[in-house]
Amino acid sequence: MSAELLYTLGSVLAISLISLVGIVTLSVRESVLRSGMYLFIGLAAGALLGDAFIHLIPEAFGEGIENTTFSLAILTGILLFFVLEKYLRWHHKQSDHSVCKPGEACYIAKKPLGTLILVGDGVHNFVDGAIIAASYAVSIPLGIATTIAVFLHEVPQEVSDFALLLHSGFSKTNALIWNMVSALVAFLGAFAFFAIGNSLEAIEPIAIAFTAGGFIYIAASNLVPELHETENPGRSAIEFFAVLIGIGLMFALLSVG
Repeated sequence: MSAELLYTLGSVLAISLISLVGIVTLSVRESVLRSGMYLFIGLAAGALLGDAFIHLIPEAFGEGIENTTFSLAILTGILLFFVLEKYLRWHHKQSDHSVCKPGEACYIAKKPLGTLILVGDGVHNFVDGAIIAASYAVSIPLGIATTIAVFLHEVPQEVSDFALLLHSGFSKTNALIWNMVSALVAFLGAFAFFAIGNSLEAIEPIAIAFTAGGFIYIAASNLVPELHETENPGRSAIEFFAVLIGIGLMFALLSVG
């Protein structure tokens, strides 16, 4: 086994373990977590929009793909996530059941948002795995630098993803498991690069643009409408600042990108 492959596998494993960040919440009552969920929704909305517009779209555009192809890839991401959510809503309507606890609000088990997050993050992680592998193929120092950049980028993203899975009706244990499964898709991206190399590099910008479209759809169609349900001015202001913090975190990560 080559040194590049060993370094790649170690780096991807380290990145994947970030998905277990939610383990620190296992000792926290679920009702307490849900009471502050509006903060995480605002943070996640900002993080997804910031990731799409500050990182993914510029990165894909910088790869030199044709403008129309670039735009169509983003639109395809938006439209496919729209179709996926339509299907999930129809499917859930056919087998609708609520989870209700005394003294608490009822939550529909596993809202479509959870599946959308897992799919979008899975594609994102696949691309990250391929990027890490490509960096190590150039040089080990470049691979290490890329791993650090991806690691710092993934921390706020994984915190947001875990919170949104809880909001979608996942238990803390299931949220941890499925977030980890989504993270492990990065290994597929790494193996795909070593298997087909240049062919994967050719479609990488399109995959990045597609992911950006998916993130824009999730933020704009699922998270922002939920924030609009808040009528209290003070709480609305807190949500707005949470969105700004999410965007700010993504902007701050430009210095390590």
